[in-house]
Amino acid sequence: MTRREAGFTLLEIIVALAVFGFLLVGLSQTVRFGLTAWRQDARMSDGKTDLEAVDRVMRTVVENLVPGEDPARPSIDGSANSLTGVTRMRLPGSGLRPERVQAGLAVSGTRLVLRWRLDPHSVAFGPPPKPAETDLVDGVARLAIEYWRRPGMWVSQWHEPDPPLLVRLRVVFAGAKPPRWPDIVVAPMLSRP
Repeated sequence: MTRREAGFTLLEIIVALAVFGFLLVGLSQTVRFGLTAWRQDARMSDGKTDLEAVDRVMRTVVENLVPGEDPARPSIDGSANSLTGVTRMRLPGSGLRPERVQAGLAVSGTRLVLRWRLDPHSVAFGPPPKPAETDLVDGVARLAIEYWRRPGMWVSQWHEPDPPLLVRLRVVFAGAKPPRWPDIVVAPMLSRP
């Protein structure tokens, strides 16, 4: 009777090393692909503004527009290239509670800006304080705004006590190959309780 020694044969070790080698090759290709994708994403987003954050800010301003309290005085002053009204926004240092602010969207030079100041919600005795100006994105050629009016048409002006049913914002970028940004359509009245 021949007794077999415990352990692995040379053939079993070679097969195990070959399988281990295939696993290492697959893993290294996966890591290389991930690093290449990461570098390319970093290169593409380098120097560009996060358009998703700008989209969120613009939607917040329009979604939370507050209807006017005085029917004779418009609460929203909207033209074809700017929008100003009373809205609710979270401000730096205000915590989680949205504050009532007078906010406006417009283009200043080549910058899309948000101008805002706290809404006093009362009659001021002196001139109102100068609004704070926050740059949203640079390299903008123009901002086109349209307002949906019943019975079903877009208009370029809005001076009503109540917000329009829909607001369409189109940001047009400057440059030889400007990025294309889809229109933002927001329904202000949907955020009302």
